[in-house]
Amino acid sequence: MPILPIDTGRYGSDEIKRIFEEQSRLDYELEFEASVPEAQGKMGLISSKAAKEIAFKARSGRIGIKRVKELEAVSEHDTAAVVEAISELCSNDAKPWVHYGLTSYDVVDTVISMQIRDSLKVIKPKMVELTRLLAQRAVKYKDLPAVGRTHGQHASIIAFGLKFAVWASDMVNHIERLGEMERRVLVCQTLGVVGTGSLMGSKALDVQKLVAGKLKLHPIDAATQIVSRERHAEFMFAVALIASTLDKMAVEIRNLQRTEIGEVAEPFRKGQMGSSAVPVKRNPIKSERHRPLQDWLKRWYPYRWKT
Repeated sequence: MPILPIDTGRYGSDEIKRIFEEQSRLDYELEFEASVPEAQGKMGLISSKAAKEIAFKARSGRIGIKRVKELEAVSEHDTAAVVEAISELCSNDAKPWVHYGLTSYDVVDTVISMQIRDSLKVIKPKMVELTRLLAQRAVKYKDLPAVGRTHGQHASIIAFGLKFAVWASDMVNHIERLGEMERRVLVCQTLGVVGTGSLMGSKALDVQKLVAGKLKLHPIDAATQIVSRERHAEFMFAVALIASTLDKMAVEIRNLQRTEIGEVAEPFRKGQMGSSAVPVKRNPIKSERHRPLQDWLKRWYPYRWKT
């Protein structure tokens, strides 16, 4: 299991957790190591026979965490262990072309992009659905009078739907922001040890473009050994902004559910308990459960990816 600074058992979704499991990460690495020789074979850099064999062996399902860790215990290098695990399954003719022209961080950084890519596939539809529901309620409650407050004090009358309209507008901005950043964040690199693509020569950029297309990523414009970390900071900033809006919504619901206010309330199903000592309490638990993520982002942003 990956070590994370928040309790994923309680707060993390199974969909997102699966993306960052050890076996999932290995699967991403193997898919990358299969896609590169396929592109190199199409460009005539290696034989099509070797390309097909490497890709087939990498995707065969015969390479597991246990064997990779055994190899890593000897080499003390995680990416080299994956390459060796693939090579073990390949013929002598194909072995020299496994990981050909690549460096470790071509794998590491492209895999991070693949993980972010799949995380966004989980997150964005949920954001769209939340936005739809918020907009729906903004219309539903557009004529319902409610207390408008500033500094927590009664100020003037508002439409209750205005609260939902503001939240929906924020979510639209977040969705647009995620779409705009994808071409900068979801990048693929296959340019070797110092980013020159020297082993693949004049066809290096063409190979990178083919691999990026295969993986539904964008080819990197320029890099050294690693992809510039500003991309990861931008992604974490976008996530932090989304979390801030969710925090704003949850705090508002929590405050309006206070006993002495009682303007709104979360659903409370039959058999649900608010407290082991006072089970009749109706705690706004759903609004409270996302708060650890927000607190974590405040402490850790900007977060440098550790692989």
